[in-house]
Order: sequence, then structure tokens, then C-alpha cells
Amino acid sequence: MRSGSPAPGWKNVEPEAYIECMPTTTKKQNSQQPRSKFYELLQGQVHNEFHASQQYTALAVWFDNEDLPELAKFFYAQAVEERNHAMALVQYMMDTDHHVTIPSTGEVRNEFTSAKELAELALEQEKEVTSDIKTLTKAARSEDDFLGEQFMQWFLQEQVEEVATMSTLVNVFERANGNLFEVERFVHKHLQSDDADDDMPEVAGGKL
Repeated sequence: MRSGSPAPGWKNVEPEAYIECMPTTTKKQNSQQPRSKFYELLQGQVHNEFHASQQYTALAVWFDNEDLPELAKFFYAQAVEERNHAMALVQYMMDTDHHVTIPSTGEVRNEFTSAKELAELALEQEKEVTSDIKTLTKAARSEDDFLGEQFMQWFLQEQVEEVATMSTLVNVFERANGNLFEVERFVHKHLQSDDADDDMPEVAGGKL
């Protein structure tokens, strides 16, 4: 290289010009930016899933306190499952560059007069979640959000199973006619989790 020739690369470029040419990163959507109806509903569903988790924890503790270990174990597992669902929604929102707010869960019911009431509450809760998931899927479809609609398919199938399980549990309580040991035996044999959710969407922080 001859003396006085400009050096190759960025050595002789002014710092301001160098900074202007640097690549920029895309920031995630902040909390002030408007979102689609689907993402507003998705944020709301994070709350619903966390609330369901807390309610199932309350049911599990009630059964535990009544010395019904199989029912307690079943609902402790349900509580963790609902928490995983909430965090799967959180992960999807982060993956699609949307701001996520972790909400409070609100009050849960802790007082009951019979064990059957808990199963009936669980069934109603799952029916409500099913309705919420259907609304989310419809919102994604109406906005031509094909990825969002595809994401919701797993949750739709999951709710078919959840409603069926809780319906069965209510029926078992009715047929047991107050014999809680028969209910315990059924839950132990047929309803304990086998951790079969290996195909569920990615969970923020990892599935518990």
C-alpha cells in the first residue's frame, strides 16, 4: 500500500457514519402499541389459565386436608398443567414479538360442603376455558392469523380431553353415592397423570 492511501475498511470513516450503518434490531411490541383482538384475548387467557391453576390448587388442598390423597394428587397435577398452559401462551406471545403482562389471578373458592361440589366446579371451569379457547380460535381466523389459529389447535384438542375427564369424575361421584373410597380407587386407577403432554407447545421457562 502506498504512503498516504486511505486504509481499507472502516478505519478512516467518521464514527457518526459508522454508527448510522450499523444494523438495528427490531424491538418487541411495547405495552402502548395497539394489538389485534386475538392478542388481546390471548393476554386475557394468560390470566384465565393462571386463575384455573390457583383454583385447582385450592381444590387439591381441600382434598388433602380431608385425607383423600388420590383426589389431592390429581388436582395438584391439574394445577401444574394449567400453569404450563399459561406459560405456553406467554412463550407464544414472546415468540411473536408481543408484549406480555403477567397478571394477578383474583379470588378462588376455598369453601365447600361436599367433595362432589369440587368436581362440579372443576367441570364448569373446564367448560369456561373451552369457550375461551373457541373464542380465541375464531378471533385468529377472522383476522387471517393462520399461525395463531394453528397454535390454538392443540388447546382445542386438550379441552376435549379435559371436559371429558371432569365429566367422568362428576359421574363417578354420583354413582359412588357418598362412598369417597370408591372415588379414590377410581381416580388412582384411571385418572392419574401419565405426563402425556409431550406434544404441547413450548413452555416459557420449561414445562413443570
